[in-house]
Parts: sequence; structure tokens; C-alpha cells
Amino acid sequence: MRRELQADSATVVLGIETSCDETAAALVMGGNDVLSSVVASQLDIHARFGGVVPEIASRAHLESITPVVDQALAKSGLGFDRVDAVAATVGPGLIGALLVGVSAAKALALTIGVPFVGVNHLEAHLYAALLDDPNVEFPMLVLLVSGGHTMLVEVRRPGDYKIVGQTRDDAAGEAFDKVARFLNLGYPGGPVIDKLAKMGDAQAIDFPRAMLNDGLDVSFSGLKTAVINHVRKHKTAKTSDIAASFQSAVVDVLVAKTMRAAIDLDARTIAIGGGVAANSLLRAEISRACATKDFRLVLPSMAMCTDNAAMIASAGWHRLNLSGGSRIDLGAYPNMGLSVEPA
Repeated sequence: MRRELQADSATVVLGIETSCDETAAALVMGGNDVLSSVVASQLDIHARFGGVVPEIASRAHLESITPVVDQALAKSGLGFDRVDAVAATVGPGLIGALLVGVSAAKALALTIGVPFVGVNHLEAHLYAALLDDPNVEFPMLVLLVSGGHTMLVEVRRPGDYKIVGQTRDDAAGEAFDKVARFLNLGYPGGPVIDKLAKMGDAQAIDFPRAMLNDGLDVSFSGLKTAVINHVRKHKTAKTSDIAASFQSAVVDVLVAKTMRAAIDLDARTIAIGGGVAANSLLRAEISRACATKDFRLVLPSMAMCTDNAAMIASAGWHRLNLSGGSRIDLGAYPNMGLSVEPA
């Protein structure tokens, strides 16, 4: 069933997110008023494997989805009778994990007789900035950095965006995880490297800043290899110095590319999103750069950096305004790109 709905400031969207290893549900009103946001993390489950195990993630989503939705409703103080639409991530992500959330969202939408809205997970990260600051000025440049993606996106207005730069190999978060795994620091790599780097010397090792002055694309595969080679040649090197120097190299490139893109595109606002947006050095350095160049910066709260359902609900609200609800037979698309809109 597909019921058309013109979203307004009173429209409440229930968002569901199960693209990877977080089972999340949230209720958002008017596109940016977060009434509740609940996240059940699988971090402890996957940590012993050094990464996310797809089959285990899917099973954990099945166990958590109903309790998480119930908690989100309870925290919002609303019942299903107040939900105007149900939005869920349809891609990209792990196919089994995605199907859990999509199936649950469709079942709820059909049961309560409201539209189902399929949401592109990457597009939802662009709306995370609006949840913390709904009055952003466009055009906005978003640095989207996570374990699976690294890209610079020009957002002219909600629903109108263009990728202007992206990674040619490893995503920034992927590089953090791989380096942390090589250094036996555990999973996920981002938080532990960030913490360890604070005790090290970022100038100790001059790791390469690949493509620093070459366009807006980035590359981190060579940096990862440089870290491995350095450790093998210098077995007594302090792990904290390695972490600090590696992190500095990643952040230097991300900030330089972001500022160059913002200047080239005459952006009014700069925002960051994705799990790596929680990195303390990245937040500090991009804040400093924006202050120097007089750009308005929107830093998402720590809760909005990682995968969550509030951004899914927000994107669902905007999608309702742009194109209405989705087909009830819409599937899950693990390799969906940012430019692909759910039908």
C-alpha cells in the first residue's frame, strides 16, 4: 500500500536503521525535532571477531528490532496512532541486516495504514547536520566519513546534492580499522586510535599525505601500507606515536580537501557526518580551519555521528515531501550509491 502524504511540521516519522551492526529506532517530528532515539549496539558481539560478521549481525537485529521500536515509542510518549509514516534504510549495507529493518518497517506501515518510506543511508547522513542545526544555510558542503564511505558532497538544498570528491580506495574509517588491527589494538579502530593518539607525538613519523594537492578525491590505501612498512622496519617505535602520526595524516588530508571544496563551491555551511566525524582531532582541526576562513560549521553531536534512526526518520520526512511514500515492494540494495533514490 502507498498512501500519499504531504509532510509538515506536525508529521511524525518512525525511523528504523539496521544497515550494519546497530539496531536503531527513532521518532522525529517535522523533519528535525527528535522525540526519541534508541540504539542497540552489537559492538561487544563483533569485537572478538575483529569486525562485523554479517550473519551474526542479522540474527542480532531480529532479536532487537521489536524491543528497540517499543522503547523508541515509549520514550517519545506517543503511540502508533500518532505515527504518520515509517521509514527504513534500504541501502547501502549488509543485505541480511537491511532486510530485517525493511521487513519490520513495511509490516508496521501496513498494519497502521501509513506510508512506507525507503531511505538511502548515505543521504540520511547528510540530514544528520539538520537535526542539530535546522537553520543551516545552503549551499552546504558535507564531509561524509565512515567505515564504508568517504566523500565530499555539495548539498544545494534537501534532495539536491552532488558528490564532488570521494575515496579512490579505502574509506577513512576502513583505514583506521585496518591500522588498528595490524597494531593489535582491537575493533573498532577509530575510537581506540583516537584515544591512544592523545598520548603520542603526531610529528614523530612523517607519514604520506596522498593526493593532498591533487583534486578533491582522497586515497588512504598507501598510508595504511606506509604504517605497516614503518612498523616492520622500526619494531621499537611507540604505538602511541604511530597512532598519532597516522591519525594526523588522515585528518590533514580530510580538512584540506574539505576547505578546498568549500571555497571552490562557494559553500555557506560546512558539515561533517558519519562515524569518523566523532574523531576528536578531525573535529578540532576542521573547527579551526572554518574559523580561520569564516565558514559556518555544523558539528553533529556524538550520537548523530554513528548510525542512528533519527537521521533515517529525518530523511524519510524530506523524502515524503520530495516524492511521497515508496512502493511497498521496494527491496534492499546493499550496494546503493548516494545518487540512487529509493523508488
